[in-house]
Amino acid sequence: MKINKKWFLVAVLALAVPVVALCGCAGGTTTVGSVNVTNQQTGIWVSGEGKVTVTPDIALLSLGIESQQSTVAGAQAEANAAMDEVMAALLANGVAEKDIQTQYFSIRQVTRWDDSKQEEVVIGYRVTNTVNAKIRTVDAVGTIIDAAATAGGDLTRINSISFSVDDPTTYYEELRTDAMADAKAKAEQLAGLAGVSLGKPTFVSEGIQVPSSSNLRYDYAGVPAPTVMESTSISAGEMEITLSVQVTYAIN
Repeated sequence: MKINKKWFLVAVLALAVPVVALCGCAGGTTTVGSVNVTNQQTGIWVSGEGKVTVTPDIALLSLGIESQQSTVAGAQAEANAAMDEVMAALLANGVAEKDIQTQYFSIRQVTRWDDSKQEEVVIGYRVTNTVNAKIRTVDAVGTIIDAAATAGGDLTRINSISFSVDDPTTYYEELRTDAMADAKAKAEQLAGLAGVSLGKPTFVSEGIQVPSSSNLRYDYAGVPAPTVMESTSISAGEMEITLSVQVTYAIN
């Protein structure tokens, strides 16, 4: 019987492909092109952490104006006038213009249920204008809040205040050193318990957390501004900056 050499060669190659694949799987690694996919993780995986307690050097104040009138134009005019006064008070008390940013602005209908009509009816319009102010002199926070509340009067809304560090990067070098030392100590203990020799790091990743400490939430909604405003006392306290690392060490 005469065999076509061309088709014989194709058949041999087709049979050879699964043999190569099976050989690759026997060693625990499947080779696909230049990508190696292992079914087993090796090494010692640990996390390390560095912490530092600092005194906040900035305050982040969220405040604004809320006005309600029977017309959009009336509510907007009242809100704009009050916000102009609040902005002037912030600037006059040392808050830089670049550190004031609009956070939220809305004009919404105010409705009530009408029993006779059995439907919601519009009774007015509410304008809300909120800004974030970065205060770089923490000791002046109380004074600035008082000035803004006086300027905005009964329309003032002081939503929240938090404290933070303007440039936390100055602490990162120290925190990285502490976090890596913490990770290595854990890895060395694990290696000793496992009876193996610790090798060099093969993978390192970093995570940083600079939380804002929230110290105050209140507003003047529906509360008449007192004739004589008492001084607001604000304390910045302390906060923690945390840096964590994830490290993989080889096993020798």
